[in-house]
Amino acid sequence: MSKMATESVKTFFNSPQFAVVGASTNPAKFGHKVFSWYHAHSLPVTPINPASASIETRFGTHPTVKSLADLPDPEHTSLSVITPAPVTLNVLREAKRLGIPAVWLQPGTWDDAVMRYARGGPGADDAAFDGGEDEGYEGAVVAGDGGAGHGGWCVLVDGERGLKAAGKL
Repeated sequence: MSKMATESVKTFFNSPQFAVVGASTNPAKFGHKVFSWYHAHSLPVTPINPASASIETRFGTHPTVKSLADLPDPEHTSLSVITPAPVTLNVLREAKRLGIPAVWLQPGTWDDAVMRYARGGPGADDAAFDGGEDEGYEGAVVAGDGGAGHGGWCVLVDGERGLKAAGKL
């Protein structure tokens, strides 16, 4: 793990709370698997799913919240993202607005615009960027190429190594 990646992973796992945007009720989907991973590691996690009131896992039934704005303490919540890239860009903008300290963009959730925004730059058309309020996410980011998996950093593959780096395992 590079020094930058290690620091981002440590920041991510040092949050006292976690949330999964894109948490799914379908056990076959990655949004369900990632959400369950947090429970399997005894981490306090909130599922974010605007279409379902709850998500059932082998750890029980968990009430969802509909949006990031509904999180009880976003400034102390790290966020795993499992959404399509255009949705991810909006999630990052909202995360910035709410002061979420760290995000983990799971494989398949990012494209070039998302990565630019995640790294502190504009997320849309560069020609329209004026350096104003949409200047990019300011927190720690775990995303992009790297990790032990084939599609980039994934909490299912790299999470335990990250917990160890953060001194939580």
